[in-house]
Amino acid sequence: MAITEYEDKIRDIVENLDKEEFIFEFLSVYSKIAKSTITKLRKGTNNLSKVPGEYHLKNKLYFKQVSGDTLQAFTDLVSKISQQNVNPRYIMVTDFKNLIARDTKTQETIDIDFKKLPRNFEFFLAWNGIEKADFERENPADLKAAERFAKLYDTLLKDNERISRHGLNLFLIRLLFCLFAEDTGVFEKDIFTNTIKSMTKEDGSDLNCRIQELFEFLDTKIRPEDTPAWLRKFPYVNGQLFTEQHTNVVFSKKSRNLIIEAGELIGWDKVNPDILGSMLQAVASEDKRSHLGMHYTSVPNIMKVINPLFLDDLHEEFEKAKGNETKLNNLLERMRKMKFMDPACGSGNFLIITYKELRRLEMDIFEELGKINNSTMYIPTIDLGQFYGIEIEDFAVDVTRLSLYIADHQMNLELKRRYGDVLRETLPLHKVGDIRCGNALRLDWNEILPHEKDDEVYLFGNPPYLGSKKQTKEQKEDLKIALWEEARYKKLDYISGWFSKGMKYIGKTMAQLSFVTTSSITQGEQVALLWPKLLTETTIEFAYQPFRWGNSAKNNAGVMVEIISLVSKNNKGKEKIIYSKNYSEAVKNISPYITNYNNSVVSQSKNNINGLPKMVMGSMPRDGGNLILTLEEATELINSNIDNSILRKYIGAEEFLKGRKRYCLWMNERLYNENSWNTFIKDRVTRVKKYREESKATSTQNASKEPWAFVQKGEYVKVYGYDFDNTGHTIVVPEVSSENRLYVPMGIVDSSAIVFNKAMVLYNAPIWLLGILQSKMHMIWLDKIGGRLGTSYNYSSTLVYNTFPVPELSTRRKNEIEELIGNILDIREEEGGTLAELYGSPLATKNPKPMNPRLLEAHKELDKVVDRAYKSTDFKDDNERLALLLNMYSEMVNKKG
Repeated sequence: MAITEYEDKIRDIVENLDKEEFIFEFLSVYSKIAKSTITKLRKGTNNLSKVPGEYHLKNKLYFKQVSGDTLQAFTDLVSKISQQNVNPRYIMVTDFKNLIARDTKTQETIDIDFKKLPRNFEFFLAWNGIEKADFERENPADLKAAERFAKLYDTLLKDNERISRHGLNLFLIRLLFCLFAEDTGVFEKDIFTNTIKSMTKEDGSDLNCRIQELFEFLDTKIRPEDTPAWLRKFPYVNGQLFTEQHTNVVFSKKSRNLIIEAGELIGWDKVNPDILGSMLQAVASEDKRSHLGMHYTSVPNIMKVINPLFLDDLHEEFEKAKGNETKLNNLLERMRKMKFMDPACGSGNFLIITYKELRRLEMDIFEELGKINNSTMYIPTIDLGQFYGIEIEDFAVDVTRLSLYIADHQMNLELKRRYGDVLRETLPLHKVGDIRCGNALRLDWNEILPHEKDDEVYLFGNPPYLGSKKQTKEQKEDLKIALWEEARYKKLDYISGWFSKGMKYIGKTMAQLSFVTTSSITQGEQVALLWPKLLTETTIEFAYQPFRWGNSAKNNAGVMVEIISLVSKNNKGKEKIIYSKNYSEAVKNISPYITNYNNSVVSQSKNNINGLPKMVMGSMPRDGGNLILTLEEATELINSNIDNSILRKYIGAEEFLKGRKRYCLWMNERLYNENSWNTFIKDRVTRVKKYREESKATSTQNASKEPWAFVQKGEYVKVYGYDFDNTGHTIVVPEVSSENRLYVPMGIVDSSAIVFNKAMVLYNAPIWLLGILQSKMHMIWLDKIGGRLGTSYNYSSTLVYNTFPVPELSTRRKNEIEELIGNILDIREEEGGTLAELYGSPLATKNPKPMNPRLLEAHKELDKVVDRAYKSTDFKDDNERLALLLNMYSEMVNKKG
């Protein structure tokens, strides 16, 4: 049940109070309490108390209806229960003006106005098996606000079909500010909600007039003497929040009630602006509505970006400055001059968390100064004007400003809690730096946040990740504009544009950036397309190796990302650090592959740098599925006395890994003519012809002249022809395989099988080569150099196989490797099951499945022998393996070129 459903049901019970039915109706809100149980309680069947006005439901509730002193009645009831040695989860006493309840497990007690019961529904969630602490971890105040906002948003849209979306969004932002302000001390308590209730008609017909008057007044610094009394209670706001003219809104009884409910039922003092902002943005975006509560980035993940970027350095400087007033004031001055920009700010998460962290550090510095000079008179100067952003959605821009205002007030309250009466007033609002609505890849960042060579400016954020194949024409054009002239922008991830713009912004200055990015730009062909240019102007200052970037929402899997920070090559600042899951390492240089190595990159190669056998893509039918047969169809065809040589096993990645059995018709013109008497075969070939003729691709249309044959037959025909031959073998390498396996399963099929274009193949290659490809050394190369399809490995012959360095191997070493890979193949046969089952998914974050233990041990034995071929002593770790491979690659390429 949604949060608002609990509140609305309890609110209905309170407003339409039937004192005799109250407790039964209240219990019915919590669905885990069976209706039959409540019916029995009403009849008295399971009521363990025989006192009129008391209801004792075993293990769940002891309720007493009283008149008069509720506190005394509650105290007496608690004493009575302790003497009876019973243990109801909740004790509740009410006279329907006040209500007192205690959770006997947590010993938490609420003493509230009875009308406030709807706002406290979560106190009783244990009846539904949800402990209050667990519920609070899911940020209910933010969810509650977003759910109510969604209802109001939909209602207003329905009643205002022709209203400008910007005008409606701006109204809602202002409304949310007023609701927050009246609940947190910015305005007088409940002044906004009470004004709506008392100054407008129930049908909402005059609400727009009152709203317009109020919004104009909130932006009026000099108040006229004839200002109506109801308006004079509201303060001057400023901050340009109410400067733009209000767009007229049609209100109804329903929308008016929803506004009042938002004021009465939401604890705005408990909202987290970084979380709420993202959810409000999701509400206003129809395509994101289903993900309400799942779009905000967790604070720990944001801290991964901003800590090494600047916060760690500030905290370190603070520790060194303790006890020295001059150093502390210098640190404050440094912080006041710093500026921050998120050029893909969304609803402002990174800006908000950064602002809060700086304000808290500023408070710590105040406290340290107070110890030195015995003073507490410190006025904070960390200002919202230091924060900038770019966002393409105008509503998100408004949400960012609102969220920063909320964060500012929350930090002012935190300051007051720490220093008593010392408080920077929230009103008038401080102007936020330029939060620009626009396309970040087409705007001049230096126009939004101008900076000089020595200014301390930080860019950070989580720009969009769209891969090259998912970009629109407009986004392709964005990249063309954002990247350098010769860039192959059509092949690059969308986030590359932010790195390019960032490189140009920070070049030859002290500015620094740190972006969250999918690992696509540090893997596969994009490395060679992007990084050589970036690293002519900048260097990688710190980076996180791939980790799962989740948010704080429940059951969110997240995506695999990296964090990369760039500085100008002129900036010789902090040491370079690579962060991993379990450690951090200071290094001399961070390569584009996020390793401790130089800036060399691996480029695609048409030929194998080692002179090894050619790896090619499997054969492609392009037949509309008509040359492909199920096991049942193949069996039936065999029984019809056709030439069995035209019926072949059909193997791709799925067939190879999961044991799926399919077959294909493999024919040239002669074989087709010899078997065309068979109506099944003739019908299938006719369908292929029709399919190819109707294709939009010219090459496919041309292939309709030979409808009996595969369009692309790869190297197979050159090696084996069309005659049935199972004397040779084919090494199969799945094109796509799960990243959750320790090894990508590769193997051998006989030469009669047709491997199609969802796998890579080596025809009649030596068996020892399969051993090299199945080794940990090759897996590391694939992991770091190869590209990805989603998060899965995407094997490429030109980028992975052709570039993989293989040392000179003696005959003895080859024989040893061949024996070990043969043992692996034997174990697969003996253990049974599919390769997917045998290799499991031990690296999966959810439901990991172990690799077959015998198979794992056999692979480890192979790894030891292959490792020795590269290095006579043990490798320290995988990073050392990769460094050696990259060094070998560079030497081999340089030697050839």
